[in-house]
Amino acid sequence: MRHGKKINHLGRKSAHRHALLSNMASSLILNKRITTTVAKAKALRKYVEPLLTKAKDDTTHSRRTVFSYLQNKESVKTLFGEVASKIADRPGGYTRIIKMGDVRVGDNAEMCLIELVDFNTLYTKDGAAKKAKTRRSRKGKKAEGAEGAEEASAAVEAPKAAAKETEKKAKKAPAKPKKAKE
Repeated sequence: MRHGKKINHLGRKSAHRHALLSNMASSLILNKRITTTVAKAKALRKYVEPLLTKAKDDTTHSRRTVFSYLQNKESVKTLFGEVASKIADRPGGYTRIIKMGDVRVGDNAEMCLIELVDFNTLYTKDGAAKKAKTRRSRKGKKAEGAEGAEEASAAVEAPKAAAKETEKKAKKAPAKPKKAKE
C-alpha cells in the first residue's frame, strides 16, 4: 500500500532528484515548454507551481527563496519579469501537461509536453476580452442569476424579432400592381 507516500522518487537519490527538478524547472521557465516523460512532468508540476506563485510577490525574500530552488540567475530573472506579469491574475494551475501518445524508443516511456498555460497562444482567442474576477461565494447568486436570465432571453429574442420583421417586409415587397379599370 502507498499510504503517505506522495513523492515520486523517479528512481534517483534525493540530491539527484532535486538537481533534475531544478534543471527542468529552469528549462521550463526559460523555454515555456519542454518535452519529457509523464512521471517527470507530474513531479515537475508539484515542484514549479509553488515557485510560480511565489514569483507573483516580487520581494527580495521571494527572489532568494526561488533562487535557492532554481540555482540559475537567468531563470529567476525571467520568472520574476516576463512570467510573473503574465500569470499575475491567474489563481493557480500555471502548467499544462499534454500527453503526446507516442513512447520513447529506448524504454517505452510515455512522453508528454509540459508548458506554461499563459504562453500558449493556440488556446487563447484574440478578440476575447478578459473575464472579470469571480467570487466563490453563494451570496447574491439568485439576484445575479435573474439578471443574467433576463439578458440571455433578451439576447435570444432580439434576433427572432429582427427575423420576423424581415419576413413581413418580404411579404409586402412582391405585391403585384392592380390593373386600372377603364
